[in-house]
Amino acid sequence: MLMETDLSATSATADLAAQPWFFCGIGGSGMLPLALILKGLGARIAGSDRSRDQGRSAAKFAWLESEGFTLFPQDGSGVTDAAQVLVASAAVEDTVPEMVRARELGCRRMSRAELLAALFNAAPRGIAVGGTSGKSTVTGMIGWILTHAGRDPTIMNGAVMKNFVSDDAPFASARVGKGDDFVSEVDESDGSIALYRPEVAVLLNVSLDHKSMEELRQLFGDFLGVAKRAAINADDAEAAALAGRSAKALTFGIDSTEAAISVVLESIASRALGQSATVIDRRDGSEHALELGMPGRHNLANALAAIAGCAAAGVPVADAVAALADFAGLARRFDVVGTSPSGIPVIDDFGHNPEKCAATLRTLKAEPGRVIAFFQPHGYGPLRQMGAELAETFARELGPDDVTILCDPVYFGGTVDRSQGSERIVALIREAGGRAEYIADRGECGRRIVEIAKSGDRVVVMGARDDTLTAFAREVLAALP
Repeated sequence: MLMETDLSATSATADLAAQPWFFCGIGGSGMLPLALILKGLGARIAGSDRSRDQGRSAAKFAWLESEGFTLFPQDGSGVTDAAQVLVASAAVEDTVPEMVRARELGCRRMSRAELLAALFNAAPRGIAVGGTSGKSTVTGMIGWILTHAGRDPTIMNGAVMKNFVSDDAPFASARVGKGDDFVSEVDESDGSIALYRPEVAVLLNVSLDHKSMEELRQLFGDFLGVAKRAAINADDAEAAALAGRSAKALTFGIDSTEAAISVVLESIASRALGQSATVIDRRDGSEHALELGMPGRHNLANALAAIAGCAAAGVPVADAVAALADFAGLARRFDVVGTSPSGIPVIDDFGHNPEKCAATLRTLKAEPGRVIAFFQPHGYGPLRQMGAELAETFARELGPDDVTILCDPVYFGGTVDRSQGSERIVALIREAGGRAEYIADRGECGRRIVEIAKSGDRVVVMGARDDTLTAFAREVLAALP
């Protein structure tokens, strides 16, 4: 017999599934998994996307149509019924035809965050992953551990999770399970983290991004305060300082001698594409051998976060550690697309803000060899906000022989101010002592990479909000000697 809370959750989920939905920008990394989850619950979904109209990512949209999604040009023709709920991000302008048509019909509008929170809060048991960086990876790890443990979770991610990719699900950024668990990353940049009511809150880190530190402390503190249990990074001073806001906190960390879930420092062994360590559960003194097919100290920290988060959700540490041995990672998270005949590896990476770029570059610099870092900024607005910090990151993390190459920011249309672009960032990198080149056209950047690359180099393609970056990385790989 279902408990009352389960009945309430079941009713809320049924209400969401009963409505017709229209997604503006359905192919986006934040929208697609939500559409997949709603479709898995039985909802009727239609949508449009500017990328589809422009002929980009054709395989993705063909797959969506094959799965029963009804797609329209972004001309308003798909919004036909006042009962439809229009899902659009805050970045979608009011002049977009779908927005105009929805206003005319009186359709309800929901943001991506509002819809995700409604789905999350309707689940019997929510596990939310918050923090400035690492959320997608930890969400994927927790989802895989719970799946490995037989819990059959629903997972909402901003990236394709390789463990769940199949011929039937080539864009597995979401998974619809039949169990009680709903695992999701939650965003603090727009304040929407306040909408969630998790049973387990995982807090990775707290650092300056889109909001002031005062605002972030309030948001993350409230996030911990509403959860029944929490997993908190003891190595991050700001996160650790918020532990008192949690009713029941389980700490994790690499360096902290107080963290409940940690590692034996002497056991950490790194290699080019992976690492191993002994995880220690200080609650009972048990030790567990971890094998992780992902390099970088940040990924070891991510693994500890996932282990602690799952422990807070009732999964034994031994089971969580064992599951991570088979964790395949996420697409575009230090994703090695291949190695050229002369031995030049090409890595595809989602790095787009200073902290994420720094983690990727440090992982690359932990091994010998020159780094050629290509970076496509994910918009003119973000470049204005964090351009100086990005320039400092590339100048600081890369050496005098390494090269950073920037093309123009990604631009899909709209009225954004494009007066300041990548050339400013290249100038700032040079002023800080780094080596950088600005080449406006991305194709020309690829040709420049092929021209200068030699055996012993490593090429990394970095950027966000553009699915074609993976295809670009493969094109560069194919042209390398």
